[in-house]
Amino acid sequence: MKTVLCPGSFDPVTNGHMDVIRRASALFDRVIVLVASNASKNNSLFTVEERMALLRRCTASIPNVEVRCFEGLIALYARQVQATAIVKGLRAMSDFDYEFQQALTNHQLNPDVETIFLAASGDSMYLSSSMVKQVCSLGGDVSNFIPPEALPDILERIRPEGR
Repeated sequence: MKTVLCPGSFDPVTNGHMDVIRRASALFDRVIVLVASNASKNNSLFTVEERMALLRRCTASIPNVEVRCFEGLIALYARQVQATAIVKGLRAMSDFDYEFQQALTNHQLNPDVETIFLAASGDSMYLSSSMVKQVCSLGGDVSNFIPPEALPDILERIRPEGR
């Protein structure tokens, strides 16, 4: 059974994230969506537990997906769960520079894990969690950017009163 990791902060989960997760689930037997628990990021919209709950709701219809959290080196986590690959979505060349560095480092730490890059779909190429937060906080409609299962939670958390 081929296991793949799909890591990210998912704060909040977007349709772009879901696209990568769905596509990975079609390629691999088991997809572990890893929510990063990064203590250095104090400006998170949702706690790790809340992000995991949102992702579980959003992926409930995908039987080979499970949601977990991690803190530490993903290459070492991959070894623990016998993952053969890490799947990352790429939106632009600026993503590639950073992700390529991570891929090379992960391969040095764990030569048994490969990194697979999935190009973002055209309709989510520009989409980031930061952009969703900004648009929503200014009263914009984010329903086309967010999975319907997560939209009420995101609106409640971000949307200022009366907007």
